[in-house]
Amino acid sequence: MPDLDTEKRLVKKALEARGQSYSPYSHFRVGAALLTASGNIYTGCNIENASYGAGICAERTAAVKAVSSGDAEFAAIAVAGFPNNAADEERDLAFPCGICRQFLNEFACAGMPVYIARAEDDYYSTTLDDLLPHSFGPNDLIK
Repeated sequence: MPDLDTEKRLVKKALEARGQSYSPYSHFRVGAALLTASGNIYTGCNIENASYGAGICAERTAAVKAVSSGDAEFAAIAVAGFPNNAADEERDLAFPCGICRQFLNEFACAGMPVYIARAEDDYYSTTLDDLLPHSFGPNDLIK
């Protein structure tokens, strides 16, 4: 479980990563900051494509960067997303989609914290276990 300073740093980095979003179709910008067990932080943003199914979410972008760097044990993630030009009072929480939840589950430590941010001091804390109850993961395949 990250300390409060690390938690806030993750949220800040997710908000910053959202600024790199390539979302010309949905105009829904998302950023993520992923903390690995080794203490490294990987950021990602959503990247859309004219062939809609070819896009990738911010959470998976960060996860792919971590795993492809040899850092495949996830300790926590922060996610920040909402439509471009949304007024503060219109911003709702943007939870990871089902595919991202399953993807993160592959590499997540037990009880991995997930922080869903509107702003640096306005975020919701939960766990991947709560977001993906009764999940299917690598341990289900071990005999």
